[in-house]
Amino acid sequence: MSTRNLPTVLVAVDTPSVEEARALVERLRGAGVGYKIGLEFFSANGIAGVQRVLDGAPDTPFFLDLKFHDIPNTVAGAIRAVSAARPAIVNVHAAGGEAMMRAAVSAAREGALAVGAEPPLVIAVTILTSMDDADLVAVGQQPPVVEQVVRLAKLAQACGLDGVVCSAKELPAIRAACGNAFVTIVPGIRSTGGEIGDQKRVVTPAQAIADGATFLVIGRPITQAPDAKQAAIDIVASITR
Repeated sequence: MSTRNLPTVLVAVDTPSVEEARALVERLRGAGVGYKIGLEFFSANGIAGVQRVLDGAPDTPFFLDLKFHDIPNTVAGAIRAVSAARPAIVNVHAAGGEAMMRAAVSAAREGALAVGAEPPLVIAVTILTSMDDADLVAVGQQPPVVEQVVRLAKLAQACGLDGVVCSAKELPAIRAACGNAFVTIVPGIRSTGGEIGDQKRVVTPAQAIADGATFLVIGRPITQAPDAKQAAIDIVASITR
């Protein structure tokens, strides 16, 4: 799938409730955004829940953020299974290794073909944005975070993936290592002065775009705003190039 067909801002659907998710999509209709549907929602509602949320806007692109990480055959089967939801983007953990990532790319193409959809972008998770150098040490990895992120990004690119999920603080290093065509999806986006919540590596939307982000995952600055649609419109306007 070409990135040109996708909105830059992906709003995080951080609820297990179909009704709340449908209401959010309805409130943001016409704001020029896509959506990120994550593990909490999918675990509660599955493909049917995703389809119910988007049935009023069936062409709305979404990132199915399930972060698959298992043996190659299992990940391939999972990606083929979720193809019925027609996601624009799917993802896997780069730490799953070369064979798993290559299997994911093949399965994404096969699954899309089976349902008559355009293949989704296949993205690798590098290091979760809730982790910092101390967390890497605790799980037996070598800091600094940026070096591990770049190592995994280069591996993902070599395996044929379209890009990575990363913090904006790693963007310059990823761009230098993987080039400008490599897709970068950046969570941990907060408005100036906003709460950072459980994210340890955060930036503003404008800074992330200036540093080379392809897509921004934004939750609370939009979903918890008094006027969610206006907040989304303002953010989109602030990053329009």
